[in-house]
Amino acid sequence: MELRVRDGRAVLAGEDPSGDHQGEREVDPHSLPLGADLAEALHEWAKVADAVVRTETPADGVASALVARRGKQLAGRIAAVMNTPIRYTDPVSGELVSVEAPEASEEAVDEPSPVQTSVEEEPEPTPWGTGLTVTVITAAIVTVTVVSLSLGLGETSLWLALVANVLVVGGLAPSVWLGRNVPVWRWVAYGVATGVLVAWLALILTLL
Repeated sequence: MELRVRDGRAVLAGEDPSGDHQGEREVDPHSLPLGADLAEALHEWAKVADAVVRTETPADGVASALVARRGKQLAGRIAAVMNTPIRYTDPVSGELVSVEAPEASEEAVDEPSPVQTSVEEEPEPTPWGTGLTVTVITAAIVTVTVVSLSLGLGETSLWLALVANVLVVGGLAPSVWLGRNVPVWRWVAYGVATGVLVAWLALILTLL
């Protein structure tokens, strides 16, 4: 079975088990026993992946890497639920990767000891200091960039400045959306979103 993106929707392709049609058949994740949460996560990922493919912006590789990483994670979840290897086609690069189903070992079946349980359940501390520093620096850079670009284009045409802002936000949106839950990149995503909002607020104040 293979995970693909088709017209902004996630599909799973495989051999038609009924034998009525030759070759493979693509099905919606909702039609398989994957669970509603996993099916919705697949379609959400597919929408963002399709936006990354369609958006014509300078390729920094961040959005593509996040799409690939999220796709492999979802393919691994499908493999675990269905207990079968899943092939994953990267919607950006077209690379085909095979994700194996996790094997249940005898140790996993045994009841874990209290020491093991306490270690596994201990949450990883959130690096607020470092994370917020990255967020503030990113927000400052984005704010200065957007304001400078808008004011420069605004001297020529307000409509040109508005279009430029829409294009900038549209190009950054897929990366911000994908990075909001990634441990490291979420701080950058928070900074980008904050910087855009602060820049727009500053531009509105200059018009008053």
